[in-house]
Amino acid sequence: MLKLSAVISVHNEEDKLTTCLEKLVFADEIVVVMDRCTDNTRAVAEKFTDRIIEGAWDIEGDRRNAAIEACQGEWIFEIDADEHVTAELATEISHIVETTKSDWHEIPVDNFIGDRLVRHGWGASYGKAAYPGLFKKGAKIWGRQRVHPSLTWHGVKGAMLSNRINHYVDRNISDMIKRLDSYSTARAKDLAESGNIGSTANNVRRFFSRFIKCYIGRKGYKEGGYGLLIALFAGLYPLISHIKAKVELS
Repeated sequence: MLKLSAVISVHNEEDKLTTCLEKLVFADEIVVVMDRCTDNTRAVAEKFTDRIIEGAWDIEGDRRNAAIEACQGEWIFEIDADEHVTAELATEISHIVETTKSDWHEIPVDNFIGDRLVRHGWGASYGKAAYPGLFKKGAKIWGRQRVHPSLTWHGVKGAMLSNRINHYVDRNISDMIKRLDSYSTARAKDLAESGNIGSTANNVRRFFSRFIKCYIGRKGYKEGGYGLLIALFAGLYPLISHIKAKVELS
């Protein structure tokens, strides 16, 4: 069995894919899972790997589980097309898989909006400050949700890595707004299918608690206008999802 697989799931990411994949050459194999791609994603991927899986998935968790299953490595490093591995992180990942006694590790994230590093305020299902991206095969199973799928873990959690992955999450404020709309639409479908969309009053309360958590607790105030928007969107996400499930999808 190979030691380390790097896996990426993509949908029409030809513009981002080259820069991401060229930084994964430290892995023993690169697996690219293409979800209904209609652009030149495959041609880009073929420059780096012959491990290309094509398919169609309506559920993000199902797609990510299929990507993990396609990996041949003992260890799996999961990454998205808008994320870049630094040389220091690549070295640390290689060292961890050779020496750790644990089964999975979190990786800290540096989030960029355009060229601006925005380190504070992320969380509450709107952006990530860290993610469990390095794990042994079989240790991580995604839930069946369209957005922010749940996770089931097997084994022992190890220490968080020291080096950060660079996440180019949005190009600008317009992208931030589009992402809120996309996330809330997918979440509304999950809520509607679950049969439990919650109450409007509870989601209004959640708006304030999530805003305070991101803006004050996670120090979003240090990021100026971006931090304020992140906190607002984190609070609005469950409320808009609830309203969409209640009104648009009823």
